[in-house]
Amino acid sequence: MLLEQERRDVCLTARALADGPGTAPGEAGTVSVRSGDLVVVTPHGVPLDRLQPADCPVMSLDDRVLEGRRDPAAEATLHIAVHRRAAEGGRDVTAVVNAFTADTVAVSSVLAELPPIHHRAAALGGAVTVTPYTTYGSGEIGDLAAKALKGRDAALLADHGGLALGRDLAHALENLRLLDWLCAAYVRARRIGEPRVLSEDELAQVRRRDAYGWAGPDVW
Repeated sequence: MLLEQERRDVCLTARALADGPGTAPGEAGTVSVRSGDLVVVTPHGVPLDRLQPADCPVMSLDDRVLEGRRDPAAEATLHIAVHRRAAEGGRDVTAVVNAFTADTVAVSSVLAELPPIHHRAAALGGAVTVTPYTTYGSGEIGDLAAKALKGRDAALLADHGGLALGRDLAHALENLRLLDWLCAAYVRARRIGEPRVLSEDELAQVRRRDAYGWAGPDVW
C-alpha cells in the first residue's frame, strides 16, 4: 500500500479534527499530507472519525488518483492546489487541514479579513484573509486559497470555514485550532465593542519576542 504510514497519520488527524469542539458532524473537513510528489487525502463519503487507512486515496500533484478504495473528498482539488503552490514555492509545508467549525464559518460569512486582536495571530502571519465565496470542490476555490495563503499559514474560505497549513499534520492541526480560537475570540470581543487591532509593528515585535523565548525581562 502506497504511503501506508502517511495514511495512518491522516486517519489519526481526521479523528482528532472530528473530536474538536464546534466542528460540524459527519464529513466536517478534509485532511491531507504530502510526501514528495504524492498526497494522501481523506476520502468522500466517510465520517472523519470512521476512516481507515485503506479508505484514503493517494494522489499526484497533477490531480491523478493513484491508489485508494474510495474517491477523494470534494475538497481534494483545494488541497492539491495548495500543496502544488507550496511545493513550487519551496515552502516548508507538507500538511493541509480544513474544517467547518461554527466560529470559522461565522467569521468567514461576515468579514473580508480576520484582524489580529491577539499576539498569537503572529504565528499565522497576522491578519487572516477571507477568500471570495465560490462553490466548494471547484478549481476556483483552490486558486483563491493559494493566493490568500501567500505569506500566511491560514485562510478563511467565505461561508465555508477555515484552512491551515503546517510543516506536518500535527502543526497544521495546531494552526487550524489557533485559527478557530482567534475567530471565537473576535466574535466574543465584538459583543462587547470594537476590538483593538494589533499593528504590523506590534506583530513584528511579537515575532522578535517569540524568537528569543525566555531571555530576561527585556530582549531588546
